[in-house]
Amino acid sequence: MAKFLSQQWADDVLGALNESDDVRGAIKGVQLCIQQVVTGAPDGEVSYWTKIDDGTVSGAIGTASDADVTITQDYDTAVAMNKGDLNAQAAFMQGKLKVTGNMGKLLQNQGAMQALGPVLASVPADY
Repeated sequence: MAKFLSQQWADDVLGALNESDDVRGAIKGVQLCIQQVVTGAPDGEVSYWTKIDDGTVSGAIGTASDADVTITQDYDTAVAMNKGDLNAQAAFMQGKLKVTGNMGKLLQNQGAMQALGPVLASVPADY
């Protein structure tokens, strides 16, 4: 089981997303790069990015040069969302997520984003 927000965790998540028929179907034709920033993590602030490119997902720990949106949240919010205990819409409405960048593009691809959640929650992580 990989440590949450480690490169191994990111690799495990990418593998699960790319193996999911549901995810591949939901992200067909989608072009979107999301930068995530998690504050207050045990080892300090952690950034990671996820790029959806017409049916495939790539990403890594670090900063994307071409992010369409940046989503910032604290560690507890990131854990709850990763476990599937909190969805992004609820977190945003509660002020637990800050989104900057092309909000229209993110909302336009909301269905694709929702398909990622169950797969993320299925990947074991050490919190």
